[in-house]
Amino acid sequence: MCIRDRPLVGAISALVLAVGAIMYMHEIDGGIVMGIGLIMCLGTMAVWWRDVIKEGEHGGHHTTTVQLGLRYGMVLFIASEVMFFVAWFWAFFDASLYADEAIQIARVEHTGGTWPPQGVEVFNPWHLPLINTIILLTSGTTVTWAHHGLKEGKRNQLILGLIATVLLGFIFVGFQAYEYSHAYNDLNLKMSSGIYGSTFYMLTGFHGFHVTLGAIMLTVILFRCIRGHFSNENHFGFEAVAWYWHFVDVVWLGLFVFVYWL
Repeated sequence: MCIRDRPLVGAISALVLAVGAIMYMHEIDGGIVMGIGLIMCLGTMAVWWRDVIKEGEHGGHHTTTVQLGLRYGMVLFIASEVMFFVAWFWAFFDASLYADEAIQIARVEHTGGTWPPQGVEVFNPWHLPLINTIILLTSGTTVTWAHHGLKEGKRNQLILGLIATVLLGFIFVGFQAYEYSHAYNDLNLKMSSGIYGSTFYMLTGFHGFHVTLGAIMLTVILFRCIRGHFSNENHFGFEAVAWYWHFVDVVWLGLFVFVYWL
């Protein structure tokens, strides 16, 4: 695959995946199309990122100007992710702050004019949500510790910090899966449980998906560090993933405060 063709192939792959997903959601037999699109997307990303690593780590092509462009790209990506979560927080705030708005007749009938809606049992924020908050904030400190180890040439500190961060990330995901099981079986809170259930699962579910992706990316960075990649002057690949991880931490703080606590 030629380098200049990858954006086109990536766009086509995303289109095939989206068409397959739409077919599946409309109960049309789109599973095969969606699977083909997913394989195409994963293949494009694997090849593209492999070559980016070769260019930066072995080819010496990541000059100061190239790194600046990569930084702008990552900043814009995180900004788009911020807007994504803003949309779901907006839906949650609109429903919670205006639960008794007269113009929203169907909403008032469903919620009883209160938030959380009548009959909805919510989580105790000082149990598992607090534990997950401590876990994720701790992972933010361990990735920062690893970053300092990289900048100071302390490879053992770098690798230990990354191992701790990856473990904490997957522990968080495991606890969230347990939380979902408790919500579904004990609290009878489902995606179909009206506006509270849908906004709760969309916010926490997408956040959990982002934590999973971040943990996978950190795992890749960990293996690269074990192989001796990155230097104290040239390590934007590490920094990009660290930025993403801190972004995930901040989103969770918003979830804990506004969805679980207040």
